Amino acid sequence: MVIVDDETLVRSGLSLIVGSAPDIEVVATCSGGEALSVIDRHRPDVVLLDIRMPDVDGITVLRALQERPERPVVAMLTTFDTDEYIGTALRGGAMGFLLKDTDPEQLMHAVRVLASGGRILSPTVTDTVIAGYLDAGPDKQTAARLATMTTRELDVLALLGEGLSNADIAARLYLSTGTVKDHISAILAKLGTANRVQAAVFAHQAGLIAAEGRARPRDEDA
Repeated sequence: MVIVDDETLVRSGLSLIVGSAPDIEVVATCSGGEALSVIDRHRPDVVLLDIRMPDVDGITVLRALQERPERPVVAMLTTFDTDEYIGTALRGGAMGFLLKDTDPEQLMHAVRVLASGGRILSPTVTDTVIAGYLDAGPDKQTAARLATMTTRELDVLALLGEGLSNADIAARLYLSTGTVKDHISAILAKLGTANRVQAAVFAHQAGLIAAEGRARPRDEDA
């Protein structure tokens, strides 16, 4: 993995923490201005990318990476849990969002999750952080997309919004993981989203997640 941050001490600290895990290798650390060349050279599976940097900011790097046919899984780093760019980063393809003071064990767990496919939200990303940067409520386009979904797909989408893995969703809904994967594929196609993080953001935007961060209960089941 590669760590991108404008502060040398932060890069060194994160590298020391993550690199202490026997199954995680930090191949390079760099500033924003070096990010694209370093990433292209080392071709990491995972990039931890500071969202605010003075030379080249994280959003710019993220957008450039999304244009590459082979791109790493990217998790954004920030000091603030109310960073104004959180929504932009998640919609732009970031697969996670981490605070720089994340507990070491949670940080290593987040990297493992990202490396295994990068398809779920990092444990340090809270529903409050995500929901705070979404539109106030569902618009006509959102309602139209919801109308194309089955009841079961809506159930799965709501649990995606909670940040649950395929296995957890399967256990919650008494389904096989294969069936959950099929539902998620259908959901992504109907929403026109690239990944499950964007689908989770949509779930919040559509009001499928209750204020306390849990999927809203449904009266009907399928």
